[in-house]
Amino acid sequence: MEWIVLVFIGLFAGALGALAGLGGGVIIVPALLFFGGMSFFTGEMTPQIAVGTSLVIMIFTGLSSTLSYLKRGTVDYKSGLLFFAGSGPGGIVGAWINKGLDMDSFTLYFGFFMIFISIILMVRNKLKPFPFAQKGKKRSFQDADGNTYEYHIQPVIAIASAFIVGLTSGLFGIGGGSLMVPAMILLFLFPPHVAVATSMFMIFLSAIVSSVTHIAFGNVDWLYALALIPGAWLGAKLGAYLNSRLQSDSLVMVLRIILILVGAQLIYQGLVG
Repeated sequence: MEWIVLVFIGLFAGALGALAGLGGGVIIVPALLFFGGMSFFTGEMTPQIAVGTSLVIMIFTGLSSTLSYLKRGTVDYKSGLLFFAGSGPGGIVGAWINKGLDMDSFTLYFGFFMIFISIILMVRNKLKPFPFAQKGKKRSFQDADGNTYEYHIQPVIAIASAFIVGLTSGLFGIGGGSLMVPAMILLFLFPPHVAVATSMFMIFLSAIVSSVTHIAFGNVDWLYALALIPGAWLGAKLGAYLNSRLQSDSLVMVLRIILILVGAQLIYQGLVG
């Protein structure tokens, strides 16, 4: 029963993560915290283990969806590596901060963060690019269909924003795409489908750094990880396929509602102890 639940958690998280460019950690971490307290789950579940295990899964989710997006020619490698220069160190700092959080503190902060993510998802299509979005180093990108896109990147702002995303990733065990995708669109005028694909590439790289840090701290339950990986791998491929075929607005709306409800529950749990 335990393994069946974990496989389905991985499948659901991988599909939604790749579809919306989130990475899937916003599903895996609260699911592990919730099911970890049930009788059919063996072993102790702490915030550190939930986060560390989730980040190991983010490696496979990020790799699977990145490979799918590479076939479609929508990954901007150069920009992804620039963002990784910030998200990698940020992930290490986030993992270090995570060490000092107990269950009540973590659930409280993570609950507020999930509600914040849901608000970002709610308004990201309505926000206008910042005035400086057309300044900086000009970059052009041609996708597999022959469409050419132009946008501008300021390296300092790119690395700084990615550092914040990496920090939240290492702290909460999420991929960081919920913040990175709108940042890429608003700050640098990335086309949405290129932003999602490039975000998953960055998530793959930064998850390696963050998870290695958590592994060094002993924060990974390898049995849970082995059960989650197959579902997450298949789910990420499904999500990447759906991203190129479907309008994801209705599914993202469902995700917003889920994040708000789960976030509220986590906040309540953190307050009452």
